[in-house]
Formats: sequence, C-alpha cells, structure tokens
Amino acid sequence: VQTCALPIYANYNRILLSSVLAGERSADDIMINPLAWYQQNQIGLRLGVSIVDVDPKRRTVKGDDGSVTHYDKLLLATGSKAWIPPIEGVDKQNVFTFRNLNDARGLVHAAGKGVRAVVIGGGLLGLEAARGLQLQGCDVTVVHLMDTLMNMQLDSAGGGYLARKMEQMGVRVLTSRKTERLLGNGHVQGVAFVGGEEVPAEVVVIAAGIRPNVELGQMAGLTVSRGIVVNDHMETSDPRIFAVGECVEHNGQVYGLVAPLFEQGKVLAAI
Repeated sequence: VQTCALPIYANYNRILLSSVLAGERSADDIMINPLAWYQQNQIGLRLGVSIVDVDPKRRTVKGDDGSVTHYDKLLLATGSKAWIPPIEGVDKQNVFTFRNLNDARGLVHAAGKGVRAVVIGGGLLGLEAARGLQLQGCDVTVVHLMDTLMNMQLDSAGGGYLARKMEQMGVRVLTSRKTERLLGNGHVQGVAFVGGEEVPAEVVVIAAGIRPNVELGQMAGLTVSRGIVVNDHMETSDPRIFAVGECVEHNGQVYGLVAPLFEQGKVLAAI
C-alpha cells in the first residue's frame, strides 16, 4: 500500500479528510489547534516523535528520539491502523488506504478526470472516499464483500436504498464481491474477484476496516483483547493509565465511529 512522505501536522479533524480529498478544504482548514495554541496553554508538543516503550514501574515513556518522560498519569490515544485484507498485489503503485492527511493528499495527486478508481469496502469511510474521488473527476466503483452497504449500521432495506442513491450519483456499486488480487505490473491496472470477474482501475483504495493500535498497551503489560481493555471510567488494568479512542475496547466493543469516541473523551475529562 502506497504512502507519501509529507509534512508532519499537529492535531486535525480526520472526519473532514473526505473534504480534503474532494477539494472542498485544504489541510490548513481542518487543523483543530494551531501550533501557538499549545504554547499558550502550556502544553508540551513533540511533533514527529513516536513512543517506543512504556515502563509502568518507573512510570516513564521513551521516544524514538531517545527522550524519556516521566508521568503521574498516562493517556493512551493511539487510534487504529487500516486493515489490509490478504489480497495479492497490494504493494502496487496507486494502491492507498484512507486514514490520514498523507493518504488524502496522495489520493488527490493520483486522482483526475476519467481516472478509474475502485474502492474496496462499502462502509462509511469507503463511501466517503468514493464520493471524494468522484468529485475529483474519477470514474468510481465501490466493491463490498457483504450484500449490504454499511452493513454494520444498516439493515438490508437501508443498505439497498443507500446503494441506489450512490448509483444515482454516478458511483457504481458491486456488493457480494470478494477481492482476490490486484492486477497490473508495478502500477495497479485492475481488481480481480473470486469467480473471475475483473474491474479495471488506475487507483485502488482499501477501506476494509481497522485494527486498534494496542502495541503500547501490550508493552505496558495492560489487559489487551481486540483493543486496550478499559472500564466505565476509561481506566485500564493499571490505575495510572487511561485510554480512549479507536485503540480501546469497552464491554467487548471496539468503536470506529466518532460519536462514541467523543463520549469517551467526556467521561475521561469528568474524572
């Protein structure tokens, strides 16, 4: 899957990535706080630093720049990564995920009038990517494994209505299709399904789901299942460590939509 070397940003509104892809907003437009905001609120900001270790006994976190920072309480909000299904050929050029600004700007660069684009995944994120690519002039096909679009949120009647609306907007919808491999020599040229059917494509977006980023939780010895397990107060198995967002599992549930994540933030802020 292709990634692009682009600038490192402070926090931005990922909900609006589809607007960046559609050309309706710039990267600056979706920034939540300017860099000066952190200084004004006495918040230390270290851009481009990844945390590579958590030591709950010493209560420290270590950065890939060699820094070691002590904490009294630690909040893990590491989010999630795109899940890449076992599809042959995902390493070809112009194969993208749609999770961050790098992805959105890479897709804008690859898109254009008449470019044939296939989006693998008919959930909310895939449909947003499809619409954004269409507004960039692409000829878009959405491919979904299940027989209902947004099957996690909609029943068959709702999914059928949504598919018809997408078709009316000019986005082709193919459901009950399992992608087997991506075609092409170096650069993607199409998508092949189990059963032999093929669809041409110069751009492919994989939006087939997410996997929580739980590695730091595992390093800290926290209870981890699908996500970092938390209680009703967003507290992990270590009372000094809390977690929120897509990295979290609460009552057996992992969330990939923003509304429950906002609720998690409110709960934590009230403690």
